[in-house]
Amino acid sequence: MALNGQLLNGVDFIAFPTKDAEAAKRFYGETLGLPFGKQWGDLPAYEFETGAVTIALMQVDAFNIEFSPNSTPLEFHVDDFDAAKAELESRGVEFVTDVIDSGVCKQAIFTDPDGNALAIHHRYSQGGPRRG
Repeated sequence: MALNGQLLNGVDFIAFPTKDAEAAKRFYGETLGLPFGKQWGDLPAYEFETGAVTIALMQVDAFNIEFSPNSTPLEFHVDDFDAAKAELESRGVEFVTDVIDSGVCKQAIFTDPDGNALAIHHRYSQGGPRRG
């Protein structure tokens, strides 16, 4: 049983569906610059490390799963929002929203080649809830 009666006590990874694991691998590794973790044996699935949670890219047809992209974004923390946004744009990333400023944080959403929603996020104030 889990510690202190808590059944779930962490997140090992989050999976994103892809139709083309090699293209997704290039995007997450080269365009986003995330460190490669590992491949799932010979399967078309790759892990990338963010420092907080592992992102697993799964070519869904190899797992008999119907493709459906994640429509709500995984938010990547950035220290310098404007510099990160400019750098990603220089690497070909197209943002699908304007900058969203909640009064405590800024974020902007983009997608990977499969349409999975991602975002950059920077909290600049301590007001409000933990996530802005």
